[in-house]
Amino acid sequence: MTAREEDPARAGGASDELLDVVVIGGSQAGLAMAWYLARQHLRFVVLEAGPEPGHTWRSRWDSLTLFTPAQHDALPGMPFPGPPGTYPTKEQVAGYLNAYAAEFGLPVRLNTRVTALIRTAEGFEARTEGGVFRARQVVVATGPFQVPHVPSAAQQLDGSVTQLHSAGYRNPRTLPSGPVLVVGGGNSGFQIAEELAAAGRPVDLSIGTKLPVLPQRIAGRDLFWWLTRLGLMRVSLESRLGRRMSSRDFIIGSSRRRLKAAGVRFRPAVADAGERTVSFTDGTSLDVGLVIWATGYRSDYSWIDIRGVIGGGKVVHRRGVTDVPGLYFVGLSWQHTRGSALLGFVHDDTAHLAGRIAAHNQIGDLPSPGIQAGREAQGAEGPTTSRQVLPRAASWPGKLNQSVNQDQAVRRAALATRRPMYQRAIRSLYTSIDSLDKPARRGNRASGGASQGGEIDDRPGRLQSGPTGRDHVHELLRRRETRP
Repeated sequence: MTAREEDPARAGGASDELLDVVVIGGSQAGLAMAWYLARQHLRFVVLEAGPEPGHTWRSRWDSLTLFTPAQHDALPGMPFPGPPGTYPTKEQVAGYLNAYAAEFGLPVRLNTRVTALIRTAEGFEARTEGGVFRARQVVVATGPFQVPHVPSAAQQLDGSVTQLHSAGYRNPRTLPSGPVLVVGGGNSGFQIAEELAAAGRPVDLSIGTKLPVLPQRIAGRDLFWWLTRLGLMRVSLESRLGRRMSSRDFIIGSSRRRLKAAGVRFRPAVADAGERTVSFTDGTSLDVGLVIWATGYRSDYSWIDIRGVIGGGKVVHRRGVTDVPGLYFVGLSWQHTRGSALLGFVHDDTAHLAGRIAAHNQIGDLPSPGIQAGREAQGAEGPTTSRQVLPRAASWPGKLNQSVNQDQAVRRAALATRRPMYQRAIRSLYTSIDSLDKPARRGNRASGGASQGGEIDDRPGRLQSGPTGRDHVHELLRRRETRP
């Protein structure tokens, strides 16, 4: 039972009441934000477009599980109910989010889609079909990607070809019989292709950009055990390593070799399509009857009618704080760290924003930290994304400790260990990160990827030069060898 069902008055119906905060979006980011607001005893409401908190999780394909084990999937104040080392299903995640909202009596208004957000003299108005919600401050927690993206080539195929986005895929049994072309080289594309091949379907997988691969487990430990203890989940976008890591996604727990062994045939990026034929960039073509577009999502902020918030289709912010006093975002991909959009790591950003909201309530408008300064330093005019205004950080790896703040106990346990298998694991992990120094192959945007439930966009591009992952591994091993 949600808070709205228990206490409709507290959940805040649309009225003339001026709330302290309106949170738009009731999935993990919005609920974590609500937990902190409740601790501040603020008058607020969470507006969720779906029929339950985190309803988008139930709309994913049936076999979807998280990459992060249960011990890394908790929101603030409530552990995730699963044995450590297990990987929660989408149904378990949705159930957890519902239980979380009920446990803390969070005021969630369901089936309440915000159609417009405007600025007023008092603060903001969030307009819905059921009325208007007024608040001094607003937190947008709708996530980074809301609209499934299908490339223009899909429109050129004949109507007799069955087409669907990965957002509409459920399982092999719900599809028409016959071969399948999966387009998209991210985690969603790999996982769907592997599942279809395991069900006996002939599968072709079209990949435009080859992404680095990380195994789910290294030396007997889960990948996120390594990422957390090496401090990589805390590397911020302000650091050079963070900028490199944010520029490309990873394939986690799968590989081309495994898919090839399962019978999947790999194709390059889609170049064109017509009638029942798809052409690829290598000049080959394929007759198709069923195509699954695992081509990621796009943002849709057309409902935000406030100048200076969106620039070039992206949110203009610094760690979720915009130039508009009282307007914040949370749950964006790489909002501050790799974990900003992940279930068990979003609490860092929500805690940060909770502090900003509290300060705003006490002393009024606060300037967004660093955005204007960054514009002045670069001589930029007009909207600027946060990536463009970040100050130059210490280079990696020489000053890694300054940006990651790793404690010495973790370094001794995870980095300077004398166990060869751990040394190999560290080398494997950083070799994958080292691939970020190589230029990404530019390909058809139709071949974008998705991970963690299909919410990562394809972002090919070149990266800055500098110390590599392999350099860092060598330095760590050199320090170990020189230890007494």
